[in-house]
Amino acid sequence: MIEPSESFSAMLAHVWHILPVALLFSLPVAILGGVVLYVLRRGSLASTLTVLVLIPVLATLVGVLGVSGFMFTPALTTMALVCLLVALITVPAAIVLGRAIARRSVWEREARERERAAEASRRELVAWISHDLRSPLAGIQAMAEALADGVVSERAEVTEYAQRIAGETTRLSGMVGDLFELSRITAGALRLTMSAVPLRDVVSDAVAAQAPVAQRKHVRVLENADAWPVVSGSDPELARIVRNLVSNAIRHTPPDGTVAVQLGVDGTDALLAVDDSCGGIPEDEIGRVFDVAFRGTRARTPERGGEAGGGLGLAIAKGLVEAHHGRIGVLNHGPGCRFEVRLPLATS
Repeated sequence: MIEPSESFSAMLAHVWHILPVALLFSLPVAILGGVVLYVLRRGSLASTLTVLVLIPVLATLVGVLGVSGFMFTPALTTMALVCLLVALITVPAAIVLGRAIARRSVWEREARERERAAEASRRELVAWISHDLRSPLAGIQAMAEALADGVVSERAEVTEYAQRIAGETTRLSGMVGDLFELSRITAGALRLTMSAVPLRDVVSDAVAAQAPVAQRKHVRVLENADAWPVVSGSDPELARIVRNLVSNAIRHTPPDGTVAVQLGVDGTDALLAVDDSCGGIPEDEIGRVFDVAFRGTRARTPERGGEAGGGLGLAIAKGLVEAHHGRIGVLNHGPGCRFEVRLPLATS
């Protein structure tokens, strides 16, 4: 035993005698703890912190027991009791802190993944803008220069160029409108004026608005309703959802094909289903149809004639559905695919 009255040099001499014995007993405990930590390297953070707390406590206790020769004197018993009390306090604290740190780590990892996904979406959107907006602008510029330089002088040709410029301008206006709507959704700036909306009226108006496009493509658009659900939502945004889905279905349905719009009720939700005849979506693409600027190319045949969409319609529809606390999904069905929208029914 080291007495308090001993000189500093005498205490150092005792330390040099005790150190080898203490290392002999405590070092194996530390090594064993390192092995356990290696085994638990893929385990939970709480278990890792628990082992980290137990290693120094057990190493200290075993080292003290080894130095004392396992002779349980009152001082050794007191030391063992202190180590036990320390373990009883620190181990639960390590478990609680480990779980808290683990939850924070998971949250931070998910936040980083969301940030990376958002950055990838922004890059994809910039690429879409640089391509899809540049093409009609280049066409407008070329036709305007041809008109200004007198290259086109025949009345019929001038009329044709003017109509084409008007068409490209309308297309650009639609793209800019889609961009504005998407920016409102992604920025959380969308404000909905909620009311009880008969979904049948919304569907009828949207189908009527798309009738000229369907007629030009010789596509039949059918409406069918098993019920007349009334949902809680904003009329303009609900109309945008249906219009985007019907327009997308018409665009990807070949001539003489059929687009079917069905209404029904499923439990506490109104069910809107839009079926097309696109030929189906490849399995490796079906999970990406709602991504910004994504346009499948293998199974779905885009419309010829310059009216292909910009790849924002479905992304906007998904954002508007979620803003109404609803769900939207897609699956291959029959000769094409089916988009299903579920919206909460209005409470009376």
